[in-house]
Amino acid sequence: MAVISVLVPFVPHRPEHIVPYAAYLQWSQAHRLWQGQSTLVESHQAFAFAAGAGFRVPVGTGVTLMPLRHPYEAAVQARSLAAATGHPVVAGFGPAAEVFQTSLMGAPYTSQLTAVAEYISAVRGLLESDGVEQEGAYFRIRTGLHPLPTPPVEVGLGVLRPRMARLAGELADVAITWLTPADYVRDVVAPALREGAERKGRKTPRVVSIVPMAVSRPDRDPVLLARASNTGHLNMPHYRDMLRRAGIETVPTDLAAGAKGLVDGGAFLYGPVEELAERIRHFWASGVDEVVVNLTGVYAAYGPQAALNELDEIVREVAP
Repeated sequence: MAVISVLVPFVPHRPEHIVPYAAYLQWSQAHRLWQGQSTLVESHQAFAFAAGAGFRVPVGTGVTLMPLRHPYEAAVQARSLAAATGHPVVAGFGPAAEVFQTSLMGAPYTSQLTAVAEYISAVRGLLESDGVEQEGAYFRIRTGLHPLPTPPVEVGLGVLRPRMARLAGELADVAITWLTPADYVRDVVAPALREGAERKGRKTPRVVSIVPMAVSRPDRDPVLLARASNTGHLNMPHYRDMLRRAGIETVPTDLAAGAKGLVDGGAFLYGPVEELAERIRHFWASGVDEVVVNLTGVYAAYGPQAALNELDEIVREVAP
């Protein structure tokens, strides 16, 4: 089912900062509230704070970074969110950039795909069975979680390129993309997901695309908004490679040109709200099940009230 969801468009400095977005979920037609990885107020704790404040809504992490927590801790955190919110949770994971892996572990994973496969398998096993016995190259686990009835937890995997998409097809419930144009999802990600799922004889994971965007207005420069939203991603080799595969060339030394490429190539959506709605529907038609509105550029340039107002404008226009 095609749904529209919401990304908290900033890294919170205090947990109460996400409450307006959780409150918005309770009265709007938006489906789920998402956060990326935060190293300020940790995402699981911010969601739990909102639930404790009375704003219990479906949530998703897109994505938390594997080097920060053991698979056992990851499973406990995800299941705890399901218990706190009373709703199904999407627990998305990704290996992080190699430079981040090195900064925490001393060296990157020798095989990114092997590490991810072991991590996802361990988390799924802990959430779905009485115990896990896994002797992997990176993660060795012989234990289980104590029983706790909660709403379900879907295990997600961050996906940018075909090999990770095939792995998600084999192991994950949800494939989570970030900054991927709709046509790239249709032509590259979705076929690889189906291939991986067919290889294992399982259902193809549903696709969640977190999409940066902004409504066009007379005082706005789309390139500046795209840059404010994605400077970090434009510097990361795995994002640059994905964008190159999608026909968008980026150069780390020229972020303005890279941001213009995002706008021209459909990785950053910009236009009147009616046009944004049509382009979101194009994501749905391209195999995306859940589009997550990402207004980080608007928030950075114009502040929290402008971001909330624009979010409501987009959701009202596009919600089925």
